[in-house]
Amino acid sequence: MRSRIAPLLLVPLLCLAPSPTRADTNVASSANTTWMTVLLNGRKVGHEEIQREQHDDTVITTQTLVMDIERNHKRVPYINVSRNVEMTDGLPVSFSMTTTMSATETKVDGTRMADGKLELISTSGGSTRRSVTEWPMGAVLVEGERRAMQAAIAYPGKRYHLLVYNQASQEAMDLVVEVIGNERVDMPDGVQTLNHQRETLRGINSEQSVDVWLDAQGNIRKGSLSMLGRPLDMIACSETCAAAPTQSLDMMYSAMVDSPRSITPEMLADFLSYRVRVTNKAIAKPFIATDEQSVIDLGNGEWQINVYRGLIDAQSPPTSADTQPNAWLQSDTPEIKELAALAAGNTVSKLHMMGNLNSFVSRYLRQIGLDIGYASALEVARDRRGNCAEFAVLLAAMARAQNIPARVVVGMLYTDHYDTKIRVFVPHAWVVAWVGGRWRSFDPAALHFDSGHIALDVGDGNPWHFFNATNEFGSIEISAVHTYDETYGGLSPANSSIIGGGGGRGGGSR
Repeated sequence: MRSRIAPLLLVPLLCLAPSPTRADTNVASSANTTWMTVLLNGRKVGHEEIQREQHDDTVITTQTLVMDIERNHKRVPYINVSRNVEMTDGLPVSFSMTTTMSATETKVDGTRMADGKLELISTSGGSTRRSVTEWPMGAVLVEGERRAMQAAIAYPGKRYHLLVYNQASQEAMDLVVEVIGNERVDMPDGVQTLNHQRETLRGINSEQSVDVWLDAQGNIRKGSLSMLGRPLDMIACSETCAAAPTQSLDMMYSAMVDSPRSITPEMLADFLSYRVRVTNKAIAKPFIATDEQSVIDLGNGEWQINVYRGLIDAQSPPTSADTQPNAWLQSDTPEIKELAALAAGNTVSKLHMMGNLNSFVSRYLRQIGLDIGYASALEVARDRRGNCAEFAVLLAAMARAQNIPARVVVGMLYTDHYDTKIRVFVPHAWVVAWVGGRWRSFDPAALHFDSGHIALDVGDGNPWHFFNATNEFGSIEISAVHTYDETYGGLSPANSSIIGGGGGRGGGSR
């Protein structure tokens, strides 16, 4: 899988508006700019420019984040530009977010309509989609967040909720915020007294904390979160400091997990049991249960992951959303529908049809492009290049075009070697499709599914859904890999109560 961009989509949480000038309540127009340097584990990997403009009773905040990503020894710029329009009291008006990585660009525009609903226009791969949803009651954008955090500064020890609309995931996030209190913080231009607050996003299976240090106006001067098990810091400084040269970030190497033993093709063709330790205790359920994977919580961060070749039939059936097109799986476009019809053949069996689609996608991509960014299915259909994620989104879209429920899985795949590394698990993506009354895995990038696949999360192709899984990679350690005989001796599945396992996130419920 490519350099994982999903964690970067959380970074804008650190980027509130620059503090307003003292006189901006008495003038029709004012402007302010804040620069921040971006450090991963102490190494400079990018910068951000935050511009705040006030025109009468309207505040416009533009945030431009630039990071230098390295993939397969190639430097690929990642650029995220967001623009938020709000009233001075924090009432949201509109927003836009454009994300560019290599030649891939995606954009979402949101506007609060006269009736209070939200109009969303998503553009990816030249395909534009419009939808209208309810605006989450009480949700705020950056200016509303700044105002709320500024108001809480005077109450150390206070806990409060803050509903922030996340443009990347296109949903509101309920943050639990703790006011830790004032602290003296070393900054590039000297020691400053700043207010420390901690935002915690609690999901179904994990939680992510963002620590921020604010000035008296509620403006973030420093922020820190965890990415790939390492601290990612954004620190306010001068433009010269922010624009200083960067060191590219090789996220693929950071995300690899060593295997304790070599796994032979014969082992991969059968049952395998993994003993795994997850050091990040905030991740409550780091693995999903699927119709080919069971998860056993052994306690204290230890997990047993059993991967089968079709022995389980335990997950919930699909929903209507699993056959619908979206901004990433454009299954209703002529290009995708024509490809799907061509690849499906004349078979009426959904299982055989998925096999045909899988084989077609395996051959269809002419160039393995490791610097794509994150391409949608329509872009892949047109460009015919990419890596495992591009294979997966195209296959999922083609399956949906044939009315086969399909989802995109993110996880890890065993490989004997990757570049200079040997015996490792690398980030990977594949597809699960509902055929024959169960969810079955198909992997066009690897040609077939085997027990070297460990599933971490599943979604609808939106890169935001990769975040939960990506943040786990830096915390995963595999201590043992066992075959069926090594794990259970002579017991058969029918006689072994432990083999079914449990405790994982239901793959059919997401």
